[in-house]
Amino acid sequence: MKRNYLLGYDVGSSSVKASLVDVESGACVASAFYPKTEAPIKAVRAGWAEQAPDAWWEYLKSATADVLSQSGAAKDEVKAIGISYQMHGLVCVDKDLKPLRDAIIWCDSRAVPYGQKAFDTLGSEQCLSHLLNSPGNFTGAKLAWVKENEPETFNKIYKVMLPGDYIACKLSGTPATTVSGLSEGMMWDFKDNRPAQFLLDFYGIPASMLSDIVPTFGIQGEVNAAAAAELGLAEGTPITYRAGDQPNNALSLDVFEPGEAATTAGTSGVVYGVLGQVAYDPQSRVNTFAHVNHLGGIHNSQFTIHNSDTRLGVLLCINGTGILNSWMRRNAAPTGIGYAEMNDLAAQAPIGADGLSILPFGNGAERVLCNKEVGASIHGINFNTHTQAHLLRAAQEGIVFSFAYGMEVMQEMGMSLKTIRAGKANMFLSPIFRNTLAGVTGATIELCDTDGSVGAARGAGMGAGIYADHKEAFAALKKLEVIEPDLKNQTAYREAYQRWRKLI
Repeated sequence: MKRNYLLGYDVGSSSVKASLVDVESGACVASAFYPKTEAPIKAVRAGWAEQAPDAWWEYLKSATADVLSQSGAAKDEVKAIGISYQMHGLVCVDKDLKPLRDAIIWCDSRAVPYGQKAFDTLGSEQCLSHLLNSPGNFTGAKLAWVKENEPETFNKIYKVMLPGDYIACKLSGTPATTVSGLSEGMMWDFKDNRPAQFLLDFYGIPASMLSDIVPTFGIQGEVNAAAAAELGLAEGTPITYRAGDQPNNALSLDVFEPGEAATTAGTSGVVYGVLGQVAYDPQSRVNTFAHVNHLGGIHNSQFTIHNSDTRLGVLLCINGTGILNSWMRRNAAPTGIGYAEMNDLAAQAPIGADGLSILPFGNGAERVLCNKEVGASIHGINFNTHTQAHLLRAAQEGIVFSFAYGMEVMQEMGMSLKTIRAGKANMFLSPIFRNTLAGVTGATIELCDTDGSVGAARGAGMGAGIYADHKEAFAALKKLEVIEPDLKNQTAYREAYQRWRKLI
């Protein structure tokens, strides 16, 4: 009996993952990732980070072979392909669509002065009202660095691409990008609804280097004969969805509408909330991009934005998230205990940790603090009353409070967060962490079972018209746990937060 499947890829900086989702049940039937050890990142100089784009392709081929083998799926049973990818990278290709240099990836900081110069010269009003952000260390600024420092390479560039654009191009042989992708590279003008010509002109970048725009959901290209032979897929299989990893994480958690947010809390933490109108933070403490369903996810040359079509993703990143909790485990918790035991110990202290507060900013400059590097610090410690339990609880509360502080910026932009969804992993395994987040924000926390490659597969089903809408596409999304705000203790959470907030 023939089955129909959707294939999703998640192209990260540490690995490339593939997942195969059964169309009818919505269940993931196979998944694989490569390499099995973390993919290398080249750092020729301090602050640089590069990867070979063709290495991503080799990892993708291996992962594809694995999921087809695990599932026994025939190549003609794969009905559509979706792609999630590491954001903000730069791939430069020649007329043969071959990379001219290694990709400059998201964590490379060499382009900071180029974005800052553009911001200072063009002015904050021009940049923020059109880009909704400072030009910053994003893809456009990275290309400006190549222009100035590697002119021979720059002069050979046919097209510039984001990592996901490059993978789609390898699959189809046709360069293309999306509005969402251009926005994450600071190359989309939200005011004029077109590529940001004023910034390209400032950098001296020809608009012809940008690829044609395709819809986020829809036919973006088809697998060509060469890629089909390499991957064991059917020629003509449509590519019907692509998005950067943070918008895709939101999609994976069925976060599409204003008032909803997706969050992760690993080494660093991210809150990605959906906004229903064009707005920006005047201090650029958060980043704003086109969400996957901005303008319905579809672009054409003649369109008008209606308010109901505006869907922006506002991204808050806190560098000192789980890394503080892991530091506490190594340096402040009883030797040898695991995180679950550490959570139990922290729960022995009351909400607010009897007046103990911790600022969790010990992992570099924080954008939400206007790029200040304030460091981590402990406040209000009393040698007679405070114990290990108080320290461990105050650390988790401090991380949550940093999220809440950033969410206040989102609220200033017009966002009202009512539902926060996350995978049940990392810091969200801690009852203290999730209960404090619900308590201090007043939002309902929903913990779900999903990942980026599965989300990309379901997104492909939407783009191919296999699913009528996101509700049908994510009907199989499993909610593992729902945490409602603890109204009885809400005052205690708020008081602890306000005491913490005064320390910033």
